[in-house]
Amino acid sequence: QLVYPHDFRLTEKEKTSICYLSFPDSYSGGLGDTQFSFRLRQAGGSRNSPFQDDGRYNREAPVTLQREAAHYFGYVYFRQVKDSSMRRGYFQKSLVLVSRLPYVNLFQCLLQLIAPEYFDKLEPCLEAVCNEIDQWPPPVPGQTLNLPVMGVVIQVRIPSRVDKPGSSPVKQCNQENLLPAPLVLPSVHELDLFRCFQPVLIHIQMLWELMLLGEPMVVMAPSPTMSSEMVLALTSCLAPLRYCCDFRPYFTIHDSEFKEYTTRTQAPPNIVVGVTNPFFIKTLQHWPHILRVGELRMSGDLPKQVKVKKLAKLKTLDTKPGIYTSYKTFLHKDKTLIKRLLKGIQRKRPSEVQSALLRRHLLELTQSFIIPLEHYMASLMPLQRAITPWKNPPQIRPFCQEDFMKSLEHAGPQLTCVLKGDWLGLYRRFFKSPNFDGWFRQRHREMTQKLEALHLEAICEADIVAWMKDKSEVEIVDLVLKLREKLVRARCQHLPVKEETLQRVSLYIDTIIGSLPEDLQAVLHH
Repeated sequence: QLVYPHDFRLTEKEKTSICYLSFPDSYSGGLGDTQFSFRLRQAGGSRNSPFQDDGRYNREAPVTLQREAAHYFGYVYFRQVKDSSMRRGYFQKSLVLVSRLPYVNLFQCLLQLIAPEYFDKLEPCLEAVCNEIDQWPPPVPGQTLNLPVMGVVIQVRIPSRVDKPGSSPVKQCNQENLLPAPLVLPSVHELDLFRCFQPVLIHIQMLWELMLLGEPMVVMAPSPTMSSEMVLALTSCLAPLRYCCDFRPYFTIHDSEFKEYTTRTQAPPNIVVGVTNPFFIKTLQHWPHILRVGELRMSGDLPKQVKVKKLAKLKTLDTKPGIYTSYKTFLHKDKTLIKRLLKGIQRKRPSEVQSALLRRHLLELTQSFIIPLEHYMASLMPLQRAITPWKNPPQIRPFCQEDFMKSLEHAGPQLTCVLKGDWLGLYRRFFKSPNFDGWFRQRHREMTQKLEALHLEAICEADIVAWMKDKSEVEIVDLVLKLREKLVRARCQHLPVKEETLQRVSLYIDTIIGSLPEDLQAVLHH
């Protein structure tokens, strides 16, 4: 019915997709308000985002919280209440917030404030809210922001790449005597992992491996809320490693990618997809891993755990909860973690404490797996003494999987992780996954930029006048052009170089040009 701000352009295809994704697609008798989220592929090429920040945000934010380039997130607040004046006897409406940022907590909290007012007062409410949001500062990683909206101040800290992984959010002390007292969100994005994973706690190990390897997976849940929370929880459990595959927290049969995902002529794509419509059981039963969760049931005071079942047991009618897969885990289960969580339930330990336990376990697991890779990757960097000012910087040595495997004997995950199992097999499978590819490209890019930066510093330290003594004009002009290109690249790519280094190189260029005949000077200044 309405897009606000009015000048925000969506293609017709995107509008249709957003409409379908903003309503529960299977009969849900539940009345009242529900919240969930979805992720949508951008249609029709890349468009400039109105928020040009020259990539600074993505450079400073954790890789798991970077702004999406080709997808939108949709955060939905859906209301369904009986209303005899409506043709179908119900009032059904959704307010959707669309963003490229994965700040699920912040945006769902914002919707809780805005949506009830919007359903009551309609467009004037959105206009007032958007005017307030327009005044918000941009999200700068590492900063704590106070965001006023509708008489409330939401206080959040934007995570930064330099935060120590696993450190609890900084206790925010700059209350600045704000009145009214701010609504402090402990995190912009972290879900209550313990609550999301309650029916699958004993299978955390398996789910972590499936995510690490980028395996295709369907999450079937009774509601869009459960499906989207489970998918987001699964994709976040690799942090600080980025989950590089596609994921759809909530997906409907009307989606433009429906055919692509349900075709049997090719292997299922590397994606985690959350669905609620029972029709999917039939169309996606050829997928290798299907997690079916029901409404949460307790057995005594413990949440009932789903069982791992063979895919052949998947009934298209009345599918029982379970993980339908033939996957065998590479690592053994961590029994101590499960015992601690279960003891926590019996002692009525708060959910956030249980979540912190779970998050720390997953973090340590991911770090044990990734640290040997980081060490090996660092060993491929050329020695600093090999970087000389007048030659192109040396290349990073190629990544050799067999060499890496040999390095594990004395520096493998067994040093930091108590879990036994086939770590080598897990690495071999990981090398074939999009997550390895994404991690490797990111690291390689960072190392290349570091080499460029070290090369610029070497140039600064060099004695340029001595070098020029026996050089021809052609060689000198060539050097000027190369240095200029380096400067432009350093500034465009925001290389990790001190500003004074760049200024010194700039000064060098002027000095060199000044030593040349005037006709050449004129051309080069041009």
